[in-house]
Amino acid sequence: MDSKRVLSSTLISVSAFTAFGATTTASAEAAPSIRIRHWTTSAQPKITTVRPGNRNKKIALDHIVQRSWNLREFRCLDNLWTRESNWNHRALNRSSGAYGIPQALPAGKMSGAGRDWRSNPETQIRWGLAYIKGRYGRPCGAWGHWRSHNWY
Repeated sequence: MDSKRVLSSTLISVSAFTAFGATTTASAEAAPSIRIRHWTTSAQPKITTVRPGNRNKKIALDHIVQRSWNLREFRCLDNLWTRESNWNHRALNRSSGAYGIPQALPAGKMSGAGRDWRSNPETQIRWGLAYIKGRYGRPCGAWGHWRSHNWY
């Protein structure tokens, strides 16, 4: 049945019921009884909550939310930066000189995000997310590159 026929048959049914109800409402005995039922369920939706235990991860999650990126992007970022620096804002790679949570190389590049880049994890996270957005679009793009090349 096409939608126009369904709509017209529904309208005819409703108007016939309304007309029928109007003629029978004159007498109290013939008035149709209306029953209202309520449906409830005990099923609960599956909601996965993310509560990072690390202060630096909480900061990053806030930045992810501000950028309107989804939870998947945070998980990719978590995987990436856990392998890079384990979320340590004082992490230093002695062989390359990469520094901080995003392992910026050279480390001084983070000074564009703030003068406190050496000690402030939020400055490092802000810089790292801007770098990822500019180069890979999103954290999952950076994570995919890291998985195939072992660097990002």
